[in-house]
Amino acid sequence: MATILLTGAAGGLGRAMAKAAVSAGHRLVLVDRDEASLAAFAKELGSGVCTIRLDITDAAAVDKLLDAVPEAFRPLDVLINNAGHDIGGRIRFDEGSPDDWAAIIQTNLIGLMRVTRAIVPDFVRRDAGHIVNVSSINSVRIIPDMAAYSTSKAGVRMFTQTLRGELAETAIRVTEILPGLTKTGIIKTRYRGDEEKTKAYFDQFKQALEPEDVARTVMFALDQPPHVQIAEIMVLPVNRF
Repeated sequence: MATILLTGAAGGLGRAMAKAAVSAGHRLVLVDRDEASLAAFAKELGSGVCTIRLDITDAAAVDKLLDAVPEAFRPLDVLINNAGHDIGGRIRFDEGSPDDWAAIIQTNLIGLMRVTRAIVPDFVRRDAGHIVNVSSINSVRIIPDMAAYSTSKAGVRMFTQTLRGELAETAIRVTEILPGLTKTGIIKTRYRGDEEKTKAYFDQFKQALEPEDVARTVMFALDQPPHVQIAEIMVLPVNRF
């Protein structure tokens, strides 16, 4: 049994990961900025779960994240950096909002790095732990009209690889998960709740992953023996390449 801190826990992908982790017998610290959804979801999961309301772009709050973890849920064994968004994305760069671009990068990359910085010193001190960063197929492939999102995920990829190198002399494992198109709420939030745009986006593709598909890959990485480090997993629908 491991104690896992999971960011973006109230979203579709986060919920799937949390359910998979609970089913596997792990304890969870669920982190999200949506306090109401987070609390309701935690009740669904039952015991062995606690919640922390946190916006990962709030630097001061993130710096105190480890202190906010209840004593009963320490020490942490796993950090899953899952929080992210593409609000205002899927538009040509010169037509998009600079504020939207900045917000995407602040959450997806800088927020992820801050959360990791808040947690990893304790991993280093104990010479134990596992960091799982959720990036995207966008981190390795050019997709037009997604400049900010793809840049943020490419940053996550380089950060993950660099961190793995820096921690190579420790027992800490560092894993990157690269999902392809997945049926989560990120598309709906991208279009600020526009149902028609969301439907049209998914309709153009033959198939998409379910959140549970990605969650299984995370559990696979966590389930390896201590001497095995899954560096990265790319998971795609069968009709994608």
